[in-house]
Amino acid sequence: MPELPDVEAYLAALRPRIEGRPVRRLRLVSPFFLRTASPPVAALEGRRIVGLRRLGKRIAIGLEDDLWAVIHLMIAGRLHWTDPDPALNPRRHLAAVDFGHGSLTVTEAGSKKRASLHLVDGAAGLAVHDRGGLEPLTANREAFAAVLTAENRTLKRRLTDPTAFSGIGNAYSDEILHAARLSPAALTGRLTEEEVGRLHDATRTTLQAWVDRLVAEAGERFPEKVTALRDGMAVHGRYGKPCPVCATAVQRIKYAGNETNYCPRCQTEGRLLADRYFSTLLKKDWPKRIEDLEK
Repeated sequence: MPELPDVEAYLAALRPRIEGRPVRRLRLVSPFFLRTASPPVAALEGRRIVGLRRLGKRIAIGLEDDLWAVIHLMIAGRLHWTDPDPALNPRRHLAAVDFGHGSLTVTEAGSKKRASLHLVDGAAGLAVHDRGGLEPLTANREAFAAVLTAENRTLKRRLTDPTAFSGIGNAYSDEILHAARLSPAALTGRLTEEEVGRLHDATRTTLQAWVDRLVAEAGERFPEKVTALRDGMAVHGRYGKPCPVCATAVQRIKYAGNETNYCPRCQTEGRLLADRYFSTLLKKDWPKRIEDLEK
């Protein structure tokens, strides 16, 4: 799923392409992509784009007369910029927003169509799609600490809760926790002030570094390689590969279709976190420390 850095890269590419431009038409391919009936699709036609913003992992496109188009790409949805009026493939495309100088298309891989478009009026309509999470790039340490410790949860769960923090998902939470040298299973209620400060710093620097990197990599091109698995990541998607800090093999926990990656030496003092499947299967044979696994 595109997370905060990916969405910011999309916005950086969209602003010079569509801000101030009138929408010529919206073409819907999948009837399930549009989740609202009012305002109608025709309401977009002829209205200029007056602003773009990120709502968590959603992209909000503002038009004249306080009309908003809110796109949630979910796991497999992606945006593309093409020449005007491209032919649309029903098996791949969900929709296209046509402008006079080009078209913004939305695609989704796979058979499960989860990406969505909502057309809403005004600030009240837009607020429905804001999960209320704190903006991690701009939050000061006090605000960050207050939200982090408001509930006693594991760090992984708290960072990825959209009502707590805006735009952080599975991939970048792994990177943040590695940078902060903290276990994904650590409880927020047991953190020291120093650890909270370390996590705050790691959250801001990690996310901003990836925003800057993705925007720079795209340059004047439109971002096409939006993925959760990127070269240069420290631990996410790197199970079994060496940690870039200490060279220990990156470990993982698999649960409910998700995977958490971590370095046992940098983050858990050598302890291996229990995997719900394999630790139950192996029971007493499950290694407790990285040294046991390496043997």
